[in-house]
Amino acid sequence: MGTAETAGGRRGPVPGPIGAGLARLYRVAIARINRRFDEGRGVVRFDRPVISVGNLSVGGTGKTPLVRHIVRVLLEAGHRPCIAMRGYKGGAGESDEAAAYRREFAEVPVVAQSNRTDGLIALFGEEHDSDGPHRDCVVLDDGFQHRQVGRELDIVLIDASRSPFEDRLLPAGWLREPVESLKRAGLVVVTHAESVSAEHLRELDSKIAAVRGRGAEAVTRHAWDGVEVHEGAGCVDRGVSWLRGKRVLAVCAIGNPGPFLAEAERTAGTPLAGSIVLRDHDAYAAPTVQRIIERARESGAHVVLVTAKDWAKLRNVRPDAWPCPVAVVRLELTFVRGEASLLEAVQSTVERGVPEGD
Repeated sequence: MGTAETAGGRRGPVPGPIGAGLARLYRVAIARINRRFDEGRGVVRFDRPVISVGNLSVGGTGKTPLVRHIVRVLLEAGHRPCIAMRGYKGGAGESDEAAAYRREFAEVPVVAQSNRTDGLIALFGEEHDSDGPHRDCVVLDDGFQHRQVGRELDIVLIDASRSPFEDRLLPAGWLREPVESLKRAGLVVVTHAESVSAEHLRELDSKIAAVRGRGAEAVTRHAWDGVEVHEGAGCVDRGVSWLRGKRVLAVCAIGNPGPFLAEAERTAGTPLAGSIVLRDHDAYAAPTVQRIIERARESGAHVVLVTAKDWAKLRNVRPDAWPCPVAVVRLELTFVRGEASLLEAVQSTVERGVPEGD
């Protein structure tokens, strides 16, 4: 069989015949687990609606920007959401995504722990004893496989630049579930449309429709809305044009670094001074930070460019340690199509509440 080349040319964790054999065993185990959840065994239903945002594969597909978008829409509509997530540890003991959510949504509780069910029970228990406003809905970050928490709406993201139809199950590839699991998705959103051709999008939509009987409800692009420039103790918001012509050292620890690096070079309009790509959720330990600082100095970089996830762990580095400014990308989702239908589904899910008997 040879080595396992999967979506985007990524090799699976265990290539070759051994990986293929383990993937077959993994498929059997996943099917057994999903049958149990399909029957309702081990599922906890809360007294308020849950909206899950997830995907099929390991690594980033744009879940965080979509969760942020949904939370903003719910807040603007007068709802009181909370966010629940697994919560990978950052260098300062805080989950990187959780820290980014807390920075943007100071009024939104964030449950970030491995057992999200227990975390939500604790949060709602505290609310019961409080006179403050109670949460009326939950947005579950990376919840498609976390089926212990019952949900009223399952939104599944597919990265157009790393099609799951060209991947394999773990550990031969990077899929956490087979593509057939898309049948239980309430909505499918294709992300990173900016990274592929229109023909590729049409082919991907046809494959989605072949599995679930209809194509994706929405298609999105990732767009840079600006940069937050940190220099010394100061911070200034700039447009993305500020990066034009600068020598950029791009640094990231995200699931899919390709689009970030490509956009960094496109925005700068010149080849990158360098790039440092770390494993997803890297803790940015002191030796890693020192390597970034030295690389910035040696390359003559005008700016170190990072994502909000990365800055959540780098923001505690002494400002005077950096040889140049650090710019944090403000990333937003823009919809190619389907925004109205997706937001209508989200809002109607919250307004309907939890069906009687659940």
